[in-house]
This record gives sequence, C-alpha cells and structure tokens, in this order.
Amino acid sequence: MANGKDYYKVLGIDKNASEEDVKKAYRKLAREHHPDVVSEKDKEAAEKRFKEINEAYRVLSDAEKRKMYDTYGTADPNQGFGGFSGGAGRGGQWGPFTYTYTSNGPNAGGNPEYGDFDPFDIFESMFGFRGFGGQRAPRRGKSLYYQLNIEFREAVFGVEKEVSIESGKVKIKIPSGARDGLELKFTGKGMPGPSGTPAGDLFITLKVPSPKGFKVAGDDLYVVAEIDIVTAAIGGTVEVPVVDLASSDALGKAKLKISAGTQYGARLLIRGKGMPRLHGRGQGDVMVQIAVVVPKTLNKKQRSLLEELGTL
Repeated sequence: MANGKDYYKVLGIDKNASEEDVKKAYRKLAREHHPDVVSEKDKEAAEKRFKEINEAYRVLSDAEKRKMYDTYGTADPNQGFGGFSGGAGRGGQWGPFTYTYTSNGPNAGGNPEYGDFDPFDIFESMFGFRGFGGQRAPRRGKSLYYQLNIEFREAVFGVEKEVSIESGKVKIKIPSGARDGLELKFTGKGMPGPSGTPAGDLFITLKVPSPKGFKVAGDDLYVVAEIDIVTAAIGGTVEVPVVDLASSDALGKAKLKISAGTQYGARLLIRGKGMPRLHGRGQGDVMVQIAVVVPKTLNKKQRSLLEELGTL
C-alpha cells in the first residue's frame, strides 16, 4: 500500500468483504481495543491500535474512498489522485485523536446521522458520548459491560438473578438454553444519562462451564464414547450423557445401541437430547464419536482367544 498500511488487515477482513462485514469488524474491534476498557498499562498500545481501527474504517466504509484506496493504495485526495464529489464532512476529537467522517448518503449535510450508519454511534452505545469537538453533551448514559458466571443447570432452565453493577443492583432474566459466550443486552440498565437523557444499556456476557463428559456447541452436545473391542465386534449398548429436562441438575443418561462391527471413529446421533433451543422449541442433538479401547495387557487365555479370532 502506498501509505504503508493494509486497512483490510487492520480490520481482519479480506478485500471482498461486504459493507456489513466492514461494519461488524469495526464494531467488534472498537469494543475490544477502546482505551477506556483496558488496564492502565495497556492504554498506550490500545490508543495506537484504536486509532488504526478508526482510520481503516473511515476508508473502507466509504465506497469512493475504498475504491481509491484499492486502486492507488491511499484514500487521501491530497496525494495527487483528485477529490471526492458530493460528500458532507464532519470532524471531531476524542482524547488524543482527531477523526473525520464523510458521507455521500442522502442525509448528508442535513441529518446528523449522515446516511445509514455513523461509525461514532458505537461510542454513544458503549460509552455515552459521540466526541465531536469534545463539547457536545452526551445523548445518553454510559453503557456497561460485565461477565457473569452461571451454572450449567441455570443455562439450561433459565434463571433470574440480581446483580450488582456500577449503576446499582439490577434484576436480569437469563433465557433457557443460554450458551457460554452469549451476550445479553438489557436496554436502559446502564448508567443514568445527564439532564434527563436516557440511561445507557447493560451488556452481560455469560460464562457457562460444560459438565464433564461432553462439550456444548450451539444446540448440540459432542460426546466421545469409549467401548471395548468385544462390544465393537459383536455389538451392545453404551450410556451417553445427555440433557435431561426432568432432572434437577439438567443432566441424564441415554442408552446408545452399538451395532456389530462398529469401527473406531464411527459417529452416531441421538436426537432431541441436546440443549434447549434458544428462543425456540425442542432440543438439539447429541453427536457421539466412538473410541474403541484396546486393552494394554492380556492374560494367556485372552491372548489365545484373540489369536484364534485373528485366524478367522
């Protein structure tokens, strides 16, 4: 690139990324690297990274700037490649950085939101300010972000909890079928806004441990079932952990039929015994992978029987 910066690499997207992909990448990275959400020792690095992210977004979110950048390696009209037509500009400062946002949308120049998306909305939703000129009063309170550890059964059945946050004690409802890593938004539960403006929002990311014996992925459970070589050869049954909605701890067992001649790595399915579907009906499935356990030691009789079997 002419300016030495690969904006696609900065946002972690490829050159064929859609406008929506650009927006999603920007929102995710801005949230992770905002200087207000890192420790004091990491602020300097976060400020540098944050500036790069905003610079990349300003270029890749604007169709004309992106086209010029893809063609010439720069989106600066002062570097000999001509200007942009029909744009309405807006600038401001946050901390040590100054930003400019230009839009060619139908609302440019008239509506303060400039087209269909204003990248500075993320600051308003996350931190309660927009930052233009450093003088504009916030339109809402600061949004708050927390992580909450809950038990597996609480994730399965859903639960109401009272949590203590910066804005005080808040009652929240966690839906049935909640997943590890799920982010819940509670509108208006953040910090109060100044002078009667709306309160910010509360975002809570859930941490849910998977019980011993399986892993949760979406609606489904993934289980490795160990069987001996006799069961693999002649068939039988094996017990597999499942989600049991009739059990107080949400855990249960189901018998899985093993057909004769089952091979190592075979994959079997138990339907309707996985996690409750989030905001839906029914349960996911249980995916079972078979592991045939070969004995490490054999007595004389066992060895003889296996040798006889091997001659068949």
